[in-house]
Amino acid sequence: MVQTIHKAIIPAAGLGTRFLPATKVQPKEMLPIVDKPIIQYVVEEAVASGISEIILITGAQKRALEDHFDRNFELEWHLDRNKKFELLSQIQRITNLANFAYVRQKIQLGDGHALLCARSLIGNEACAVLFGDELIVGTRPALAQLIEVYERFRDPVIAAVRVPSKEISMYGVIEGKQVAPRVWQVSKLIEKPKPSETRSRLAVVGHYIVTPETLDALKRAHPSHHGELRLIDGFRELLKTRPLYACEFTGTRYDCGNKLQFVKATIAMGLKHPEVKVGLRKYLHEISND
Repeated sequence: MVQTIHKAIIPAAGLGTRFLPATKVQPKEMLPIVDKPIIQYVVEEAVASGISEIILITGAQKRALEDHFDRNFELEWHLDRNKKFELLSQIQRITNLANFAYVRQKIQLGDGHALLCARSLIGNEACAVLFGDELIVGTRPALAQLIEVYERFRDPVIAAVRVPSKEISMYGVIEGKQVAPRVWQVSKLIEKPKPSETRSRLAVVGHYIVTPETLDALKRAHPSHHGELRLIDGFRELLKTRPLYACEFTGTRYDCGNKLQFVKATIAMGLKHPEVKVGLRKYLHEISND
């Protein structure tokens, strides 16, 4: 089957207040997990899923995101002159990962508003949406799993993860009926319910497939969170007229907008990194015995 999803939008205009003071002048998405910024992991997942065009929604103080995926001729010259060809290849690869476009969200009015800022670049086609601080690690990209569900049903898809009852109030929650292994048709979306308010343990994660109808629904939707228009508001509006699906992907998800999750992601990726994995494993063993 020929893949139908070629574009991905990455909203990355937030202020990153949970990581202050580190994010006072540096975008949260540029914080490194070992030796790569979070945003690069997100882009690499998109590319591994067949995406060729990346639309980054940025804002004030986010120029570093654009620079990271652009060429740096001075640095390339320096690496070439000093025969650091492996490093040179690595930074040139970043530039060539995909075709990049950038849109500014001038006012912070929610992730739904951010998507509408990119409406003219999407055209009349479905596309992926990946949040810039969501790192998902697995044998198969989570986005590729969502694309497979979309290509079967041809309706929008939400990534879902099963969470313990005590954590359910931290998430948007999906209710619905199972229609295939790890796939649900959504009947209701509940924002941060108490455990007693739902039997579902499927939480919404920041990976989506949206259609033009989703964006039209966003235009009709009313903001539900402190005056901000959220993507979940658009999905609720869409449910009135069209089916919506959820995919319980396989893989490990790290919310890198959360300090503890960020540290866990750094350790997990460090244990896979060829330069540091042996020393890190030894260090973790040492401190676990203290």
